[in-house]
Amino acid sequence: MSVSIQVRQVGDVTIMSCTGQITLGEATSAFRNTVREILNKGAQKLLIDLGKVTYLDSSGIGELVGSYSSASRAGASMKLVHLPKKIYDLLQITKLITVFQVFEDEAEAVRSFT
Repeated sequence: MSVSIQVRQVGDVTIMSCTGQITLGEATSAFRNTVREILNKGAQKLLIDLGKVTYLDSSGIGELVGSYSSASRAGASMKLVHLPKKIYDLLQITKLITVFQVFEDEAEAVRSFT
């Protein structure tokens, strides 16, 4: 199973909701390309919803970090919401939890972009 990505707007925040697995191959390419499209359109506030992601491998983690770097270079902010326990634990183990702002509630995450 690959990843399915839906993009929507809540005010001036672009929300990228991912479903499935973010693993090496088509899924990481789709993730990367979607983030690039969003940033190329000038979005400054990007919220990645990982609530329905069932698996994230090292390539998927690499894409999260790469996307965060791309957003920063573009002058945009990127935050994460709805992390499944396994992904949260993975980010804790790798110490990446200190890099990303993580939220449990979408409305709270949207409000945090000020």
